[in-house]
Amino acid sequence: MADLRLGSMVAEDSGGSGPAVVLIHGLGGDSNTFEPLMSALADYRVLRPDLPGAGRSALRPGRPGLKGLAAAVCDAVRLAGVERAHFAGHSMGTLLCQYLAADLPEAVLSLTLFGPILEPAPAARQALSERAETARRDSMAGIADSVSAASIAEESRRANPVAQAFVRESLMRQDPAGYAAHCRALAAAAAADHAAIRCPTLLIAGEKDPVAPVAMAQSLKNRISEAELTILPDTGHWTTIEAPGQSAELLRAHLDKSAP
Repeated sequence: MADLRLGSMVAEDSGGSGPAVVLIHGLGGDSNTFEPLMSALADYRVLRPDLPGAGRSALRPGRPGLKGLAAAVCDAVRLAGVERAHFAGHSMGTLLCQYLAADLPEAVLSLTLFGPILEPAPAARQALSERAETARRDSMAGIADSVSAASIAEESRRANPVAQAFVRESLMRQDPAGYAAHCRALAAAAAADHAAIRCPTLLIAGEKDPVAPVAMAQSLKNRISEAELTILPDTGHWTTIEAPGQSAELLRAHLDKSAP
């Protein structure tokens, strides 16, 4: 495992010799969101970027909004010498994956979307804008407590209290300015051109996800040609953390099936 400096972004590169897999985290996450999946991807080359303003990547002036973040990922992947890759994302990262698959279909071999989201509804846009202001004004402690408590299924908290601790720590370590910028970008996000997504797509939804409910995943399935949907029982929004074994198995099977 090596760290790559790709412009302003830091990414972990597994160094595997197989096809490339790019893992894109969501709001409040970083490359560690996908750590439970890594053993299942040992023979792939896995790139895990921290998005600008998250994890170890500094927030830098650049192209605004989620389209700007998607472009930054694309640039970083190409700097790493990768022209075509499988893409997997969590939450906000699934929207970046959708943009890339729609806008650059020649570069995307497949999509695997954990906790997949559509463009936010008006109430969600308002809540995200308010959360951005809270991060800017009060830092991350209160947000970490509320998000980690609300986004994980009760069954997951009982079965593995470390899951909530992981999510809380992930949020606590975010740069408030970077987190606020991502909240604002997501609040302003538009839908991807789903009709342009033609690659094999797997949607993985938590049965008890309050952030990206199953109905949202079903709507996305209907918009993307031949997309498949798997629902994980007793699971909330942080699918890779709450159901790591199932998440890893599903991702690996989809990658193997989608091999070029």
